Amino acid sequence: MQWGSYYNNWNTHWNVPFWGFAFMPVIGLFVLALIVWTIYWKGRALWHAARKGDLYWFIALLLINTAGILEILYIFRFSKKSLPKAEPVETKQN
Repeated sequence: MQWGSYYNNWNTHWNVPFWGFAFMPVIGLFVLALIVWTIYWKGRALWHAARKGDLYWFIALLLINTAGILEILYIFRFSKKSLPKAEPVETKQN
């Protein structure tokens, strides 16, 4: 058996050049960063939804994974705090 042919068969079996495996740690770090990013924004959005009592938003944020996009939209766009309604001021008439 010739080792050169074994290496070439192994290399073409994966359809990835040998140097392609050198980028695996970079991809792993990217995935890890994406996981941390998603957990942060999902936790923050779920906390906001629970505090406001938005049950449907809470369920949607819990079940739909969008890498933090839906969560960021909820926090900064859809969960704006409404201002309390001011009571009319009574004026004295003489």
